[in-house]
Amino acid sequence: MRYCVALSLLLCLAMASCSRQEPAAPETREISMAALQDKIKGGWAGQMIGVSYGAPTEFRYRGEIIPEDKLPQWKPEMIHEALDQDDIYVDMTFAEVLERKGLDATTEDFGEMFKNSQYRLWHANMAARRNLQHGVPAADSGHPRHNIHANDIDFQIEADFIGLMTPGLPQASNDYCWRAGRVMNYGDGIYGGMFVCGMYSAAFFESNPRKLVEAGLACLPKESPYAQIIADSLAWSNQHPGDWTKVWQLIQDKWDKRDPCPAGALLPFNIDAKLNGVYIALGLLYGEGDFEKTLKISTQAGQDSDCNPASAGGILGVVYGYDRIPDVWKSGIPAIEDKKFAYTNHTFRSIVESSTQRAVELVQRHGGQFQGDTLVVRVQDPTPAALETWDDYGSPVERIPPTDSRWTWTGRWAPQPKSPELRASSTKGAEATVSFEGTGFILAGTYLPTGGKLDVQVDSQPAETVDVYIPEGDGQRGNESVFHRFGLAAGKHTVKVVVRGEPYEGSKGRDVVLKDLIVFR
Repeated sequence: MRYCVALSLLLCLAMASCSRQEPAAPETREISMAALQDKIKGGWAGQMIGVSYGAPTEFRYRGEIIPEDKLPQWKPEMIHEALDQDDIYVDMTFAEVLERKGLDATTEDFGEMFKNSQYRLWHANMAARRNLQHGVPAADSGHPRHNIHANDIDFQIEADFIGLMTPGLPQASNDYCWRAGRVMNYGDGIYGGMFVCGMYSAAFFESNPRKLVEAGLACLPKESPYAQIIADSLAWSNQHPGDWTKVWQLIQDKWDKRDPCPAGALLPFNIDAKLNGVYIALGLLYGEGDFEKTLKISTQAGQDSDCNPASAGGILGVVYGYDRIPDVWKSGIPAIEDKKFAYTNHTFRSIVESSTQRAVELVQRHGGQFQGDTLVVRVQDPTPAALETWDDYGSPVERIPPTDSRWTWTGRWAPQPKSPELRASSTKGAEATVSFEGTGFILAGTYLPTGGKLDVQVDSQPAETVDVYIPEGDGQRGNESVFHRFGLAAGKHTVKVVVRGEPYEGSKGRDVVLKDLIVFR
């Protein structure tokens, strides 16, 4: 009996000892400084090549595949296009925030830069800067409460700087994506940056395109629509390994229906982050690691067909490293490598040097170290980000134009000479009322340098004062959200607009221009 008790005690002690064992040390990977810089150089070059290649097709093919004979014929001098592309120069100005503020730069730091930027912007970026200039905090300027473009592609196309400074560090990458992406996007709009940057992070040590897509997916919460569309692409590509167009059609049928962007709702145009993000995935999955084939497929998928090959090309550029990118694609770069990109302080040469410096700093911050000229990286496993979604707005079901009998107009409203479908007024007290059945709506109209104020009332709720002003440098912007509201009870609702006849601060006028009411349910 004593022997049995003693044996039991020994077994218990052994089990307890096993349970107290230290966790396995993090995996490490080694990369020489020359290889690190070559891969970062390849990543920036890949972006430049991809955006320049796809630029002639951007949004010319909406909801359709670009025929192969309509693809651009690449010429090395086309790389000059990259110097004035927004998804390159916005990317670089975000990188400059880290240069000035250091690795601990906050959402507010990124927002301050964005608020004071002088370049033209579109969609979520434009709405975010407008919000910031209207006093909305940077932590909220991408929130769908203020930004109807919260799920758009904007952060996805300018997050590359994060992926390029986080070799083997997808958790660090996600952290920076939360910080910077919050300025202009929310939910899936931020996950787009996480997906792309997760693939960049993996590409420093992984060359298999499918594993790269899987690595990007592993950074996202599986419940998010963005993760679901990427998971669909992986499953369907297994079912149709030889025909990417079949997968494209399956994606089109399931996912190209619910875009809340006022320029795309019920229209062929779609700038949704996840739809365009899956086109990046298609290029990688079916490109088989071939640079040209990858760019072509990501371009042929359509919609934002310069930004998508830019991301695919950047990721594959890291895999290749600059030296291995085929000369036919990179031979135009030396002629421009010391020219500054628009609105930035960077040249191609200097952004590579800066990104390399940030990468080394971040690797060291996360436990890496030098052994001679070799950087030892304590690689991180990708972990899903916290779940944050904006997917409860329903589906767009109709657009009610000003000529529809459900609208009533009182006071002085006039059609626009060049756009008779619009109604404009600057007269105090002019009213417009429209009724609809649904659970949400976007009141679409035009932002103007002469934009004024208006009151918007939904049913019997108190009216809210908004404006349609945008600085002159941004030009006139049509098909934008004057006001939007979702989460209404199913049934009939009424929206009432009253022109205040007052300019917004800085505006040159008091104009209000309305386009239509987009109904969701």
